[in-house]
Amino acid sequence: MYKKSDPVTRLCTSDVDNIWIRGRNLCDELIGHKTFTDYILFHFFGEEPNALQRAVVDAVLVCIMEHGMTPSAIASRVTYLGAPESLQGAVAAGLLGAGSRFVGTADESAALLKRIADKPPSERVGEAERIAEEFTSAKKFLPGYGHPIHVNGDPRVKRLDEVAREAGAKGEYLDAMYLLGDAIKKASGKNIVINVNAAIGAVLLEADIPPTIARGFNLIARCAGLVGHLLEEQTEPAGYHIWKTADAAVPFEAS
Repeated sequence: MYKKSDPVTRLCTSDVDNIWIRGRNLCDELIGHKTFTDYILFHFFGEEPNALQRAVVDAVLVCIMEHGMTPSAIASRVTYLGAPESLQGAVAAGLLGAGSRFVGTADESAALLKRIADKPPSERVGEAERIAEEFTSAKKFLPGYGHPIHVNGDPRVKRLDEVAREAGAKGEYLDAMYLLGDAIKKASGKNIVINVNAAIGAVLLEADIPPTIARGFNLIARCAGLVGHLLEEQTEPAGYHIWKTADAAVPFEAS
């Protein structure tokens, strides 16, 4: 028997004829009435998304879906080579490698930007400088900053900023992102650029989306990207070539 203290779910239930999501009938009220982005936000929060949330999440999903032949895509392709009957296994293999190096640190970056934006305006530059000095002194990587390819600036940062501001973002977290960018350059003496993870963290904060689920949007988008890689693998397979290239590139050496 259910007790008031027992855990509950407010996400979904069903009976023989119907399925309800957050109290809405799936077939009558959601299918054909909501985009996937709207449905994600409604499912997460139980409310209709506002224009800013819709624009930001849609832009983030498009921005982060495809990264080329990264380790996560390689893992999916090579797993599919070994188990072509398991599309889900190949996608899962790629997602398991989606971490701070090869999908994102938007959640960690967002926490730092919030720390800056929570200060009074007159104290934000100082807080950004303190954060930059903390990471520089500890010789730690500052999440959301630096990029191995886009050394002149990650082009996605500007576009996400534009989308968010055009949709009504106030800009406090975006401004904090630039303050921290200036501070890390000053503290390190290096041209460390802002990367897309800082921008994702900032725009999600602007849309009142909890930083704790920031990486979740990366995973949703990457799942779709990996399916694209596997579709290509079915018609233009690269998995075998990747395997043989790796085998040739890492020679055996007797111990």
